[in-house]
Amino acid sequence: MALTEAKAADDTDPVQIGERRGMFGAKAGADTTGYGGLRTPILFPGGSTKPYGGWFDEVTDTLGTALGTAGDTAYGTAIEKVVVDRGELTLHVKREALPTVARALRDDPALRFEMCTGVSGVHFPGEAGRELHAVYHLLSITHNRRIRLEVAAPDDDPRIPSVVETWPGTDWHERETWDMFGIVFEGHPSLTRILMPDDWPGHPQRKDYPLGGIPVEYKGGTVPPPDERRSYS
Repeated sequence: MALTEAKAADDTDPVQIGERRGMFGAKAGADTTGYGGLRTPILFPGGSTKPYGGWFDEVTDTLGTALGTAGDTAYGTAIEKVVVDRGELTLHVKREALPTVARALRDDPALRFEMCTGVSGVHFPGEAGRELHAVYHLLSITHNRRIRLEVAAPDDDPRIPSVVETWPGTDWHERETWDMFGIVFEGHPSLTRILMPDDWPGHPQRKDYPLGGIPVEYKGGTVPPPDERRSYS
């Protein structure tokens, strides 16, 4: 099943996931002080259309065939969109289809992404219904290729299937992403904190986590919160 069949209904326009205010990142107008109320949209690239170029077409077509014949899920219901940007390939995968897509990417001889080198969490508070993202960085040692998977979940239902059974090395990566962002990886063998103390409240790398008022202890040393540190002004 060709990728264009799954991608036809998707929007290729850039996606706004937030907004910056003030001087940082502002490109319109001469006022860089921030007092003029400059607002700059935070834009991510939209979906791409075939041909993608290079080996990207081979990988996506092979994945489509693997998913179409596997019987677990149709390609169009597994992949939300494909993004090619800055010479990198990202597959946006629906969370319920992640285990099937992961196994196909690992096991198909023409794909053979044997290794997941990391799982990253991202929090976009302004992206309603898709506030939490898990990003998987895949490496094919056989074919010397790298791609990225991205899966989104809503804040009020932060569940994403674990891929530990497919890539055992993601065990600690998923624990860290849970610890820092609160994404619940269903099926993980022991989803416990890995950086913060077991009784730590909240998830510190979320953008709605308070910056001050909580002293951070790390290996016996205490770092005071920003609002209690010495001021040199």
